[in-house]
Amino acid sequence: MISHPSRHCTVELQALPSRIGQVRRIVSAQLRYWHMDSLIDRASLGVTELLSNVHRHAQPDKTCTVEIELLLDRLKVSVHDHDPRLPVVADAGPLATCGRGLAMVAAMSESWGVLPDDAGKVVWFTLPTAAPAEPAARDRRPRLTPAGPDRPRFTEVALVDHAAEVHRPEPAPARSAVPG
Repeated sequence: MISHPSRHCTVELQALPSRIGQVRRIVSAQLRYWHMDSLIDRASLGVTELLSNVHRHAQPDKTCTVEIELLLDRLKVSVHDHDPRLPVVADAGPLATCGRGLAMVAAMSESWGVLPDDAGKVVWFTLPTAAPAEPAARDRRPRLTPAGPDRPRFTEVALVDHAAEVHRPEPAPARSAVPG
């Protein structure tokens, strides 16, 4: 039995600093649309770190695809790039100013990983979700916004209609490991 719709969103872009900010805003808006506001900060941080790694390290180009998928009990965020080299998680100490991106993603996510493929690799992470409230009458048609020099290509598709509603309590807010 499917309790909630599976929802999917992709954004194709060049991983440049100005584009990273745009994708962060797209992810935030999409999560608000899906009524998953509690995931915005962690998903935005994670996608920023993954796109920053593409910007810094990917070769031969900075072209990548960000994909977010809302499943029944988790949000999956992935970034596919064309560089076949797998990332190395550096043992960056608390005073390091670089090399902490994947360690940060690992710390704030439920799970994460890297999958090599024929065209490069996919780096992904998941966040646990609470069941969202289904919004009132919503347009469920696929949407496509034309790409342009100032806009990445953006697609949203609602894959399955919900069969039943399941309610779960909201998770406790994340606590910082840094004393403060």
